[in-house]
Amino acid sequence: MKRKLLIDKAGVPGIASYEVYRREGGYRSVEKALKSMSPDDVVEEVKKSGLRGRGGAGFPTGMKWSFLAKPEGVPRYLLCNADESEPGTFKDRYLMEHIPHLLIEGMIVSSYALGANTSYIYIRGEYMWILHILERAIAEAYQAGWLGKNIMGSGYNLDLHVTPGAGAYICGEETALIESLEGKRGNPRIKPPFPAVKGLWGCPTVVNNVETIAAVVPIVNDGGDEYAKIGIGRSTGTKLISACGNIQKPGVYEIELGLSVEEFLYSDEYCGGMKNGKQLKACVPGGSSVPILPHFLVTKTAQGESRLMSYESLADGGFQTGSMLGSGGFIVYDEDQCIVRNTWNFTRFYHHESCGQCSPCREGTGWMEKVLHRLEYGHGKQEDIDLLWDIQAKIEGNTICPLGDAAAWPVASAIRHFREEFEWHVNESKLSQQRNYGRVSEKTFVNATA
Repeated sequence: MKRKLLIDKAGVPGIASYEVYRREGGYRSVEKALKSMSPDDVVEEVKKSGLRGRGGAGFPTGMKWSFLAKPEGVPRYLLCNADESEPGTFKDRYLMEHIPHLLIEGMIVSSYALGANTSYIYIRGEYMWILHILERAIAEAYQAGWLGKNIMGSGYNLDLHVTPGAGAYICGEETALIESLEGKRGNPRIKPPFPAVKGLWGCPTVVNNVETIAAVVPIVNDGGDEYAKIGIGRSTGTKLISACGNIQKPGVYEIELGLSVEEFLYSDEYCGGMKNGKQLKACVPGGSSVPILPHFLVTKTAQGESRLMSYESLADGGFQTGSMLGSGGFIVYDEDQCIVRNTWNFTRFYHHESCGQCSPCREGTGWMEKVLHRLEYGHGKQEDIDLLWDIQAKIEGNTICPLGDAAAWPVASAIRHFREEFEWHVNESKLSQQRNYGRVSEKTFVNATA
């Protein structure tokens, strides 16, 4: 039986309210943690679980928590990164909208484990209706005694606040989020020092994603060892996937890590296969910032093994033949989709969202956008393809934060796997100019090269 640990009760009528959430077993993990566990016990259970950060990087959560500095007399903070802004990713929105108390419960237990007495949920500015849902749920939690002073007579105090951002993708990076929360421009900081040592207002701080914090609830309820039994290898537990694109059933799905990509893509339980009987052309498995995979590498690795929905399997072969699980934004393209146009669209986004602090990112994303626009609209030259490759290589690894990498990887993988499509844009535009008629459709290109 496939288990759901986070959104299994999303369809229960009224689950967003405290009364129904409590009736369905909510806040049991807070009771257990505060009555029978020390903060170190909670951290140990999270370590045992193998839980990895669900925001994209996949760093072990328990290890991240153990790095938190604990100088005497200095406050510590837990920040929930709810600035879900990765194109193709909408699973945190779903969780907060439908089961807000699950996040609040996870914030309480996690804050207790870290010794934080003030915590924040930093939510995306475009999610204002969800901010109001969270505010209502937080008020209910205060009224019921789960927040505030001396929670459950344990002596533990916690205040929880929800704060909106201003619609900046860069504030999904933890140090930019901290800068924004402090009331400054959301520019990433140079590391070290890391937030675990010097974060919010110069104090030790942990920043975790919405889904990561929510996963702490079943880990404490059932134990880290039980959680670790779900999944495969170092990819333990369940994962929320935002599926969209040319599929029959777009939506948010909770899967056990280790599920085959083929089953996820084609079974009726999940995506339901390709829409309108079209053929699969490509897939971006982890949000816009990860490398795109051509159809023959989506369900199989380069070695011919079944590709799994796990951190290790999706990365198999490195960026030559693999990608990343990332934030779980699973974007599917059918045979009619233009890879050049898709790559240009992504690059427009990263150019717009660059904070401008690093010249490789500030200038490089703009150059890539211009070159891709030129190619897409029939004014490209053959050397533009090599120019794109050169620009992305000069961006990757040369910026303060990962936005530079996020902008470079889609371009590199698109050229690596679909170079002939880039060349078609150049060659067909020349033919069109000679014949004095418009470009052939992308569908014609796909059919001609199939």
